[in-house]
Amino acid sequence: SDKIEDELEMTTVCHRPEGLEQLEAQTNFTKRELQVLYRGFKNECPSGVVNEETFKQIYAQFFPHGDASMYAHYLFNAFDTAQNGSVKFEDFVMALSILLRGTVHEKLRWTFNLYDINKDGYINKEEMTDIVKAIYDMMGKYTYPVLKEDAPRQHVEVFFQKMDKNKDGVVTLDEFIESCQE
Repeated sequence: SDKIEDELEMTTVCHRPEGLEQLEAQTNFTKRELQVLYRGFKNECPSGVVNEETFKQIYAQFFPHGDASMYAHYLFNAFDTAQNGSVKFEDFVMALSILLRGTVHEKLRWTFNLYDINKDGYINKEEMTDIVKAIYDMMGKYTYPVLKEDAPRQHVEVFFQKMDKNKDGVVTLDEFIESCQE
């Protein structure tokens, strides 16, 4: 097992991003901004890739009063586009580019993907409830007045009434985008 871990360490340590020119063409960042982002990324993740555990640790620092681990898990899965358990600098920058400088449509598509936990192209009530609960956990009990246990479920009911246009129990990307733009 140690040998395998050593080999894994060797392959991940050597990950260097594609040329910054290519990333500049694919994102809404300048070369200079990419250099700054890369320095920050390498600083937090010297191996050049982030696994879920590291991602959770970094994320936890932003929410000291709550438990961010579940939300970080969902967020990690949205960043991990290859679904291989690691986020490379390219994955990170592509997502950041959309979230910070993407069009409304791109941002909504990305957010839909975050909520579509099982990646089947639909958001069901369970998925939305899981994310909403994770958000409540992350914000911590000091942020809100004391919440009733079923607050996340009620939250989801309201969302679904607005979003599930054809009342089939799931929200499609089109329904999601249309509802959010309203």
